[in-house]
Amino acid sequence: MNCQAIDVKAYAFGEVSGGERRDVESHMKSCDECRNEWAQLQMLQVSLGGLREEEPPRRIAFVSDKVFEPNWWQSFWASGPRVGFAGAGLLSAAILVHGFTRPATLINQTPPTAVVAQLDDQDVQKRIDTAVAKAVVSAEQRQKASFDQLLAANKQRYDLDRKVLAAAVEENMEYTRKRVSQMFVQTAGLVK
Repeated sequence: MNCQAIDVKAYAFGEVSGGERRDVESHMKSCDECRNEWAQLQMLQVSLGGLREEEPPRRIAFVSDKVFEPNWWQSFWASGPRVGFAGAGLLSAAILVHGFTRPATLINQTPPTAVVAQLDDQDVQKRIDTAVAKAVVSAEQRQKASFDQLLAANKQRYDLDRKVLAAAVEENMEYTRKRVSQMFVQTAGLVK
């Protein structure tokens, strides 16, 4: 049998049918070259089976990658949560610094008693009365302006209605005169 007609690789990986299997086995008993190829394929299969399964790397790193890597501040600004956390930290630090550097006199200062004494009940009542009077005057002015606008609009509408009505009365009077004239002519024609 010819070595080219025998597929040792298919036999080694179990991809041949029963009849082909017997032909390959009988050929390998007489052919050293095919037997050596089958042994090598078995060793390859055993060594590949002993390797653990790993995912192939997605990208191979090159020497020039260090040149194109972003600086630490560029990678920092690219992350929203990092920037937010840094901003919150700075704000907290500013509040603490302000709290510790503020003068103590402003914190413990109490209002003078003279100012409190000036704000007696009569003064408060006077201020309230003044504010109420201003509010009443302002409301009356707004109400008067609104009333004047409504009055002017009604007067215009009344004048327009009066003109329309006068025109309608004039038209009716003219029609009545013509009609009376016609009737007078007709009755005068009958009397002759």
